[in-house]
Amino acid sequence: MPPSLLSYETLVHAVAGATGSVVGMAAFYPLDTLRSRLQVDNDLKMKGSSWELLLRLANEEGIEALYRGISPVLQSVSVSNFVYFYVFHALRRLHTGEVSALRDLLIGSVAGVVNVIITSPLWVVNMRMKVDKNSYDSLLSGLIEISKKEGAKGLWSGVLPSLLLVSNPAIQFMIYEYLKRHIVASGKFNAYSAFLIAAIAKAIATTLTYPLQLIQSRLRAGTSLKPLWRDVKSKPSVMFRGLEAKLLQTVMTAALMFFIYEKVVRLVLMIMRVKMSQRK
Repeated sequence: MPPSLLSYETLVHAVAGATGSVVGMAAFYPLDTLRSRLQVDNDLKMKGSSWELLLRLANEEGIEALYRGISPVLQSVSVSNFVYFYVFHALRRLHTGEVSALRDLLIGSVAGVVNVIITSPLWVVNMRMKVDKNSYDSLLSGLIEISKKEGAKGLWSGVLPSLLLVSNPAIQFMIYEYLKRHIVASGKFNAYSAFLIAAIAKAIATTLTYPLQLIQSRLRAGTSLKPLWRDVKSKPSVMFRGLEAKLLQTVMTAALMFFIYEKVVRLVLMIMRVKMSQRK
């Protein structure tokens, strides 16, 4: 195996990405809960702005409903982003050709496929725990129960749209890295600019791929797609149901994640350089 795949610097990127993702998700988790409920609800009873719906959920089901399933989600998001950041940066180190947006898109797609194959079962359990509080006691118990009752088909349900959705982080990383290169060239890049360009990149990626995300959520939750197709025939905009909550959650989560990611990477790499210089 090429040494660059096991480099310490690549590991730093992976740990920083996982750390940033956990903080970002924890900060905006209620919006993710709302997004899941909107995507899976067949009766279309939940109407109103995101903030109104959050207040309604809190009043009707309690504040704890907004944070239902947060522990397994944080466990899964840390694993998922560790895998994605590690593969993405490892492949970038291996590729010695010209730096371009197309290269980042291709590398991001490969990293996304690897991530989906490894972590898809985790997200199946997460979705079911989020829409049914009595489904499983923990992430591990959910994985075991689904594997016993439904086998691999259940654990990897929704994997096809998930594989198609590797385009989401791939597009996000392509736009982020493209904007970052231009800002770095101007000498003005910092964690705050990372926050801004990450928000822009995620907003574009999420809007372009949202219908696939909706289908993915329903498949993971074990919900039939027939009511969705029926509703789409009369009202195509149903395919974007929950987009407002998703944009609020995913854009702010991504922005905060990259803010922390850039901070952690810079800090750790700076410490590494200082130690190396001291040894010399």
